[in-house]
Amino acid sequence: MSALALVPKPEAQPEPTHAFHRDLNGIVHLLTCGSVDDGKSTLIGRLLWDASDLYEDQRENVRRSGRKAAGTDLPDFSMLLDGLVAEREQGITIDIAWKYFDTETRRFVIIDSPGHEQYTRNMASGASHADVAILLVDARAGVKKQTRRHAAILDLVGVKRVVLAVNKMDLVNYAEDVFKRIEADFRMLCWKFGFWEAVAIPMSAVFGDNVSARTSAMPWYKGETLLEHLEKVPSHGTAFDGEFRFPVQTVLRDGCDFRGLAGTVSSGQVKVGDELTDVLSGETAKVVRIATMDGDLPSAQAGQAVALQLDHDIDVSRGAVMARSDAKPVAANTIEGRFVWLSESPFDPRAGYLLRTVTDLIPISNIEIKALLDLETMSSHPASGCAVNDIAIAKISLGRAGAIDVFTDTPETGTLMIVDAVTGASIAGGIASSVTAKSETPVDGHFILTREMLANGLCRDLSLNSVDREEFTRRANEAAILLRAAGVAVAIEPPPPVDDGMDPGI
Repeated sequence: MSALALVPKPEAQPEPTHAFHRDLNGIVHLLTCGSVDDGKSTLIGRLLWDASDLYEDQRENVRRSGRKAAGTDLPDFSMLLDGLVAEREQGITIDIAWKYFDTETRRFVIIDSPGHEQYTRNMASGASHADVAILLVDARAGVKKQTRRHAAILDLVGVKRVVLAVNKMDLVNYAEDVFKRIEADFRMLCWKFGFWEAVAIPMSAVFGDNVSARTSAMPWYKGETLLEHLEKVPSHGTAFDGEFRFPVQTVLRDGCDFRGLAGTVSSGQVKVGDELTDVLSGETAKVVRIATMDGDLPSAQAGQAVALQLDHDIDVSRGAVMARSDAKPVAANTIEGRFVWLSESPFDPRAGYLLRTVTDLIPISNIEIKALLDLETMSSHPASGCAVNDIAIAKISLGRAGAIDVFTDTPETGTLMIVDAVTGASIAGGIASSVTAKSETPVDGHFILTREMLANGLCRDLSLNSVDREEFTRRANEAAILLRAAGVAVAIEPPPPVDDGMDPGI
């Protein structure tokens, strides 16, 4: 059987057996990626043609189009997937295309991502939604630089199941030795990453060989067809048993006594009576009510949108993360992480950047690029800058603390985005590999936005109540963002303990 049962790299963790609720009959989000002209659209088109319940008029449109798969008299199955006019004119996929189809046992959501290097940002966006990825290679070319880049991004965004589709086997006379050589290269590539499962399947998308049906053209292959394998892939797990994390999206008030922290449980579970801690302030309170639009609940778990009412008001607003006191994330001031640089503009240490977490936007005081991933050797080498599509290892100093987890521990609160402070454009996406509460010593030229400065000026109209304390924090953050956008390296002085009886600006 040509399946790779890959042993995780030493620092990687094996697939959890209890931390995720798995549904073998649930919806599976399937990403296709690979280099240009490797046949992604044709493969998915063939899968839709053979295995899904396409309407007859859709089939007839393809037949009547007159378009044929290159070198054959067969219909051009890629027409079922290429949705943009520009894609049809150029023959490539530019944007992410989403398609749905059902088999007798599952529903699949197909995310077809672009293969051209300049559209890597689109591929990274699609990968963040995927349960399993089909990484295509042309049997004539094998594993290429873009294949390595895509594998690295899959690892970066936490896709743990990968299928290497060795396509166009008909163009190499279905040669077993060609497939074995590519499979060996794939094995070496995957050893660099923490995939739980990786398999290689030889196929011809045009002729349907090993896509949804077995083929007599490759009798030496004893493994599963692509569809057989995909029907056994678990749907995306919800981290019911992970550490409880509740990123606050907003605070709800009814004008009377109700004050609820609204958001979606990103991992773990919470029930009435649990004691929770705001990670940034350290304040604690007990849950007295879990409210939803459909009524109150005794408990809530990952994926549920709820409003938590606490037994007393604490200074919490959007951007805060609630957790249990014995298992809370770090109130991080310094982060090390891995990022794929998405912007056409290269890294500029003087530019204004912000860090976006699941619900927070934090000024960045400094970014230090430490290394880049070499896509030929898959090893890192020291660097001080990066450009579009580079995968960088960076240290980030924050202007104020943020509630951030290490990605491998809690992916939902360990995923990060660097955005432009002026335009809000996405600059880089990545994950936190380590976090620390310790602040880096400010370098020369850093401006410290002190609370006394704010209390005597911008926030002089605010008092000690919880609503004004939230507003104080909001204004401080906005001031820091404006300064960072103007190119001023800025840090916000940490707040004093809440129960010290002092004015919030002192």
